[in-house]
Amino acid sequence: LPHRAGHGLGLEIHEEPYIVRGNATVLEPGMCFSNEPMIVFPDRFGIRLEDHIHMTETGPQWFTQPSKSPTEPFA
Repeated sequence: LPHRAGHGLGLEIHEEPYIVRGNATVLEPGMCFSNEPMIVFPDRFGIRLEDHIHMTETGPQWFTQPSKSPTEPFA
């Protein structure tokens, strides 16, 4: 894929943890990060959604309500 699946959010906007294959960073309470599902047609076009999550003691919580899918972004 031409883009990572997500990244940490903070003062730099795009920062650790980068949600990519091979990154073994454990997501801990207090961390904020994006979730960016996408569909790509190489050399033609793509669409990517970006939702934001924060990790709590009991698991992830959405800052933004996620869409059903990239093909139904406003569902």
